[in-house]
Amino acid sequence: MLSWNRFAYSIKKAWGKQGLKVNRGVKHLALAVLSLIAFQCRGAPDEARGPAKSYTETVTTKSGEKVSFKMVLVPGGTFLMGSPEGEPGRKDDEGPQHKVRIDQFYLCTTETTIELFLAYYHETVSAKKDFTETEQAKKEAELVANDVDAATGPTPVYGDMTMGYGKTHPAIGMTWHNAMNFCEWLSKKTGRKYRLPTEAEWEYACRAGATNVFGFGNDPNQLAEFAWYKTNSDGETHEVGKKKTNAWGLYDMLGNVSEWVYDFYSPQAYKDAANTNPRGPTTGKVHVARGGDYTSPIEDMRCAARTFEEEGWRSGDPQIPKSKWWLPGMDFIGFRAAMSIDPNAVKPNDGQK
Repeated sequence: MLSWNRFAYSIKKAWGKQGLKVNRGVKHLALAVLSLIAFQCRGAPDEARGPAKSYTETVTTKSGEKVSFKMVLVPGGTFLMGSPEGEPGRKDDEGPQHKVRIDQFYLCTTETTIELFLAYYHETVSAKKDFTETEQAKKEAELVANDVDAATGPTPVYGDMTMGYGKTHPAIGMTWHNAMNFCEWLSKKTGRKYRLPTEAEWEYACRAGATNVFGFGNDPNQLAEFAWYKTNSDGETHEVGKKKTNAWGLYDMLGNVSEWVYDFYSPQAYKDAANTNPRGPTTGKVHVARGGDYTSPIEDMRCAARTFEEEGWRSGDPQIPKSKWWLPGMDFIGFRAAMSIDPNAVKPNDGQK
């Protein structure tokens, strides 16, 4: 692409070669304007200079309303994943600590909101209440076979999906499968590669370059400045983005709701983990959730703390078999979206500002 500086130079050169009779004052004014534009464009991000530090995504709902959210660049780097043996509240599945290399990626500054999740739900939900898991599987298989570019959707939720919370509260009560499906819908809606963050990416982003217990430090007395948890939540979730961000501009990485990540859960996962962009075990029965929630005690609010889907999470679902889409009544589980960066499309800046 021709830069503005080179463009201005080309015009000046053309004037000289062609002997164009242009008023000298007009010519100088035109060159001054072009120089000003070139100067201003120096600050604009482009693929040659690396990805933008942040961007705002806007989705148009089925009813024509617009919902926006912000994504921030998480710089690539290396960190120690897990917790040291002496850390208060540590559990065995948080070790051994191991060095992990993470490539740059984007992460949503907040947990996915009810407003955004409702846009997905209303656009993709099945029309029939008695739509069975078998029929849904057939539909998905047909779409794959026919190469149909459309995201399948969840069956209607049992009860109130919002559980009485407002639209700027975190979306809640979805299964891991439903969260993954949301990311697929969002990708097709926007043309970007949205997904759940891996467990390693999540912890790396939560720590934001720090090596301490909570990311902001080791003092639990500061926790209320950054998170909604058992001590200060009044027994409910809160609007996203109302506490302080961490060092990389991310809200509510600790508390409010636990967040689904990509990985299957295994208590032994760290013993055999890859050291570059690990994606967790290749198989498993349940998936990992991170960050603690509004009911969590201090020890579950640590950056290294892990949890996973327990059998009781589906206890509110009266259906047999249980839905693969919903965890009725489970208002402590949500997620946030990540977005991949094509390493061939941009020059990695590896965290440089």
